[in-house]
Amino acid sequence: MQKRKVTGSKLGFKTSETLIYKGIFPFQTATLVLLGSVIFLSVIIAGWFAGEATISEFFAQINTWQENPPTWLKVASTSREYLLVPTVGLLLTVVAVMKISPQPRAWSQRFVAGILIILSLRYVLWRSLSTLNIADPLTGIFSLGLFCLEMLMLLKNSIPLLLMFKIKNRHREADIKSQAVLDGAFLPDVDILIPTYDEPVFILRRTIIGCQALDYPHKKIYVLDDTRRVEIKYLVEELGCEYVTRPNNFHAKAGNLNHAIAQTTGDLIVVFDADFIPTKNFLTRTVGFFQDEQVALLQTPQSFYNADPIARNLGLENTLTPDEEVFYRQIQPLRDAIGGALCAGTSFIVRRSALAEVGGFVTESLSEDYFTGIRLSAQGYQIIYLNEKLSAGLAAENIATHVVQRLRWSQGTLQAFFIKSNPLTIPGLSLVQRLTNLEGLLHHLLASISQIYFITMPLAYSFFGVIPIRTTSAELLYFLLPFYLVNLTVYSWLNYRSRSSFLSEIYSLFLSFPLFLTVIQVMLNPFAKGFKVTPKGITSDRYYFNWNLAIPLILLFIATAISLMQNLCMCILAPSETTQQITGINFAWLWSAYNLMMISIALLILIDAPKADIYEWFKLRRVVQLKVGEQSFWGVTTMISEVGVEVALTQKPHLYFSKNQSVNIEITEENLQIAGEIIRTGIHDQFPTVRIQFTSVSVNQHRRLVEMLFCRPGQWKHLQVPGELNSLFLLLKILTKPRILWNKKVDVTPIEVSQISGY
Repeated sequence: MQKRKVTGSKLGFKTSETLIYKGIFPFQTATLVLLGSVIFLSVIIAGWFAGEATISEFFAQINTWQENPPTWLKVASTSREYLLVPTVGLLLTVVAVMKISPQPRAWSQRFVAGILIILSLRYVLWRSLSTLNIADPLTGIFSLGLFCLEMLMLLKNSIPLLLMFKIKNRHREADIKSQAVLDGAFLPDVDILIPTYDEPVFILRRTIIGCQALDYPHKKIYVLDDTRRVEIKYLVEELGCEYVTRPNNFHAKAGNLNHAIAQTTGDLIVVFDADFIPTKNFLTRTVGFFQDEQVALLQTPQSFYNADPIARNLGLENTLTPDEEVFYRQIQPLRDAIGGALCAGTSFIVRRSALAEVGGFVTESLSEDYFTGIRLSAQGYQIIYLNEKLSAGLAAENIATHVVQRLRWSQGTLQAFFIKSNPLTIPGLSLVQRLTNLEGLLHHLLASISQIYFITMPLAYSFFGVIPIRTTSAELLYFLLPFYLVNLTVYSWLNYRSRSSFLSEIYSLFLSFPLFLTVIQVMLNPFAKGFKVTPKGITSDRYYFNWNLAIPLILLFIATAISLMQNLCMCILAPSETTQQITGINFAWLWSAYNLMMISIALLILIDAPKADIYEWFKLRRVVQLKVGEQSFWGVTTMISEVGVEVALTQKPHLYFSKNQSVNIEITEENLQIAGEIIRTGIHDQFPTVRIQFTSVSVNQHRRLVEMLFCRPGQWKHLQVPGELNSLFLLLKILTKPRILWNKKVDVTPIEVSQISGY
C-alpha cells in the first residue's frame, strides 16, 4: 500500500499560539443573562413577600388550581391494596423483562425505556397540576424551587431514555474492519502522542513501553514534555522514542498537542495521557475504522488499573466501579448511535486531515477534547465509539486529587456557554446531537445544585414549617411509588451493572458543595482558573481526613440530626395535626433518616486510607520456580508488581527462608528470569508464602513485566456492582464497620523507585 505523508504545515495546521479566542462578547452575554434572570426572580419574590397585588393574585390563582386539580388526577377513595396495583404490576413486568434479558438488548432496553417515559410523564402531570404548595411566599419559594429542579433533572434523565430507541454496538464491525489491518491491506502511518506535565518518571516509563509493545508496524511514538525535564529526555533516549518540547506552556495540554502535531507527519494520531497504557491490540482494533473517510475520530473507554479513592476509602476496591463507568458503558454507546459520541482526552485516535481542517485541538476551554470533537461533528465528520477496554490508566489516588480532576472537568464543560464551540449554538450539528450535549451541560450545571437542594429540604420543614409538596398518603402510593420504585429497580440494569442508584448518590453527594461553588464561579468568571494536572504517584502511610471538604458536610450532618429528632418528636404529636401535616411529618423524618445515612458515608469517603506503595500489585496467577542457592522450589504467584512478587509455594521448603536472602525467580509461562531478595514470609490459604523484591531489573526485563501486567488483550474486565437492595445493605455495613476502625493494616510493603534500572 502506498502511504501518503502529510505534514501539519501542508494542511494549514495552526500552532497553539494562533488559536487564541478571547470570548469577551459571549462572556458578557451569558453572564448578563444569568444575572438578569437572578435579578428578575429576586424582584418577583420580593414583590410576593411585600404583598404586591398583581404578583400575589397571580400566585393565589395558581394555588387555587393546585387545590382543585383535574378529576382524572384525583385518587379514588379505596383501600391501599388497590392503590398498590400499578406499582406491583409494573415491578413484575420490568423484573420479568430483566430475567428474560439479563443484559440489556435493543428490544428490552426500548421496552423498559418506554415504561419509564410514560411513568415520567404521569409523574410530571401529577407534580405540576396537583402538588405545588404556594399558599404563602415562604412555602411557595421552596415548593416551586423543588419542582423546577425536579423537572430539569427529569429532562436530563429522560434524554438518555429517548436515545435508547436507537442503540449502537460496534464489536462486530471492529472484527470485520480489523481484518484489513491484520492482513496488511490497510496500514496508515500512526503517530502516538504522550503529553506529559510533571508526571513521575516511573509512570511515564510504563506508558512508553506499553505503546512500544503495540502490534502495529507503522507507528512512531512521541513524548511531549511540557516541563522540559532532563530526566524525561534521558528516559526517551533510553527507551528509543521521540522527544518533543516547546519554549512555553500556552494553552496547556491542547497547546502541547497542537505544537507536536505541526511537527509530525502520520496519517492518524493517537493520544494517550502519561498514565494510560494500551493493550497490544489497541491499533489493530481501531485503525480499520478509518477506511471510511468520514470517520474523523474514534474514542475507546477509559478504564483504570487501580481503585479510585472512594472505593479504597470505603474498603470496596473489588466492589465499586469508578464513576466514569456509567458514562462509558451506557451514555457513550447511546450517543454513538446518533452521531454524538464524545472525545474523552485519552485513548482515542483521530484523522490528521480532519483535525487540521478544524484548526487543531480547541484551546478556548480546559476541555479541549470535548470541544474538538464538537468541532469535528459540526464539520460533518463522524465521531465514533468502540466500547472495548483497550487501555487502562491511573485513577486519582486520594480524595483531594479526585476533586481537583472533577472540578476541572466541570469547569471545562461549562465553559461551553462562553466560547464559539458551544454545542448548543455552533452551526452544523443536528437537533438530536444538540439534545445529547444539552444532557451533559445540564448534568454539570444542575447536579450539584439539585443534590444540595434535595438534601436540605427536610431542614426547611423542621426549621421553617415548610411543606413543599401538597399531597396525601394515597397520592404518594399511587403516583410517586411506581415512578420511584421502577426507576430504582431498572437503574443498575440499564447502565450494565456499572452503578447502583444508592452508590451513585454517594459519589455525587460528597462532591456537591465544591462543584456548586465551581458552577457559580464559572458562570460569573469562566476563565479565572487555569488547567490543573491531576497529581500522580502519591503515597501515604497513615489515614488522613480532608477537613476542607468535610466542613459543609459536618454542618449539614448536625442540622440533619437535629431535624430528624425534631421530626420524630412531631411525629409522636401528629394525631393533633391535619392530614397534610401528618404526611409531611412522616415524609420529612424518613427523608432526614436517609439523608443522615448518606452524609455519614460521604464523610467516611473523606478519610483517605493509606497507600504505602507507588506501584500497583495485581492478583495474577503464574507458575514460578524459585532458586535459593542450590535448592529449587515451585510455586504460584498470588501478587505481582513491576518491582516484586509474592509466591505461594506448592511444596514445603526444606530450609528456612531469611529476610534479605537472595533468590532467582523464573516466571515459566513468560520465560522471564529476575533476581531478587526475600523481604517477608507468611502463610496464605495454608500455603507458605514468600514476598520477593526484585533487586536488578533490566530494561528488557521491565518491558516483559509491563507487557504481562498491563498489555494483555482482554485483561480489563467489566466489574458488576451489587443490585439496589444489596447496595443498601452494603452501605449499612460500611456505617457499622468503617475501614478506619476495622482495617488499619497496610498490606503491601513499600518498595523504592530506584530498584528499576535507568531511574
